[in-house]
Amino acid sequence: MKRTPFLFFFFSLCALFLLSPSSASHAQATEEWRGWNQPVEPIRIAENLYYVGASDVASYLITTPDGHFLIDGGFVETAPQIEANVAKLGFKLSDVKILLNSHAHFDHAGGLAALKAKTGAKVHASAADAPLLEDGGRSDFVDFGEVGLFPPVQVDRRLTDGDTVTLGGTTLTARLTPGHTKGATTWTWKSGGLDVVLVSSASILDYRVVGEESYPGIRADFEKSFATFRALPCAIFLAPHAGFIGLEAKRARLGGESNPFVDPIGYRAWVDRAEIAFREAVERQRAELAAKAPAASGN
Repeated sequence: MKRTPFLFFFFSLCALFLLSPSSASHAQATEEWRGWNQPVEPIRIAENLYYVGASDVASYLITTPDGHFLIDGGFVETAPQIEANVAKLGFKLSDVKILLNSHAHFDHAGGLAALKAKTGAKVHASAADAPLLEDGGRSDFVDFGEVGLFPPVQVDRRLTDGDTVTLGGTTLTARLTPGHTKGATTWTWKSGGLDVVLVSSASILDYRVVGEESYPGIRADFEKSFATFRALPCAIFLAPHAGFIGLEAKRARLGGESNPFVDPIGYRAWVDRAEIAFREAVERQRAELAAKAPAASGN
């Protein structure tokens, strides 16, 4: 299978699950991607859980008496924003002890090396995504081109499905939900007694899932991941892109009678949209292969 040198519609797909091609150039795409990296004010989501990311590339801080978790590092350029947001909340970046990742793409892993260097924190990541983190995206099955590379970061602990990470009385569970990357990881834990689910991603981009697959088993991985998503109890719905969870609309509703981030309906709707997009891609690719079959057989 010939892969495109870059996925110029990457973030549009991630945020909206659209599957139509874009005519933007590589340079325009890079500019568009950076548009998801605008500074925003940090906010408290629940008891010890905070949003410290940019306008769309998300990062989450979980505080404990023994140090803090930080999930996702955004782009390379997002790391200083994350540091500034942590400080605005009254916390110290140096108290971050554990760095986690939703999936090893440049918009979520780009800042991890700088954050690790600043904090001395340990990086915990899935065994399947660890090679990508350690080679800066060079071994990805998707060819994003040079723009998709990021500073390599050493992984201190490789995780399998169901492994837990504990700090200061807070325990996070790694649920492997591969497809978007081979080791995409959904994180679950409790905050204020509520079930939190931080999904990895389930966007299919231009992956091949029928015939010659983008990687062997990708379709089966997506299938298993959707089953996992549907089985998870969720009160607070989080994601690596703010657009997935409607962050700005929820931000505007903070301070009301109820916490807008308690959104099990929004979670189920996200799973539904992601799976519909996947099923449509499967059917479209089947039709494409069927259309080619007569020509291949000489008819």
